[in-house]
Amino acid sequence: MMQGVTKDQADEAANRARGTSHAMAGFLAMSFAVVGLTGVLAAHVGRLPLERALQREAVLDDALAAARSGNAPALEALRARLGDSAKAVLPVSADIEARIASERVAMRARRLGEAEATGLRLRLMLVVVTLAAGAFGIAALFAGRRVAAGGPVR
Repeated sequence: MMQGVTKDQADEAANRARGTSHAMAGFLAMSFAVVGLTGVLAAHVGRLPLERALQREAVLDDALAAARSGNAPALEALRARLGDSAKAVLPVSADIEARIASERVAMRARRLGEAEATGLRLRLMLVVVTLAAGAFGIAALFAGRRVAAGGPVR
């Protein structure tokens, strides 16, 4: 070891000579982690339209059962759970079973559109985040090489 140089300074100089730095490796690792976490988010968000459709199907089944039993108060109690389907199903009338069947078809079409839109947004998000993380990783590597060569980091 040279006189006046600490062990840490010598280790840092050795890392620079090899063209690596712990900070630069950390930045590169983070660029991969961001893409991975975005994928995890997409995996969870992607199934939401299906879950919403299944929940609405169950509520429409409950509404149909209440309509067949002639229990108008129970059907009215489902208004909050019916959400945007409530306008098509309520108020109770003689053709309620046909309106529930019609709303079931319309709800499936809305949820399919929602699933397609969600899928498109998720794919776009993954592409953008992947490109941004890749650019970040490349910038970190070039900055590390400049430092190793003794040049300034800009």
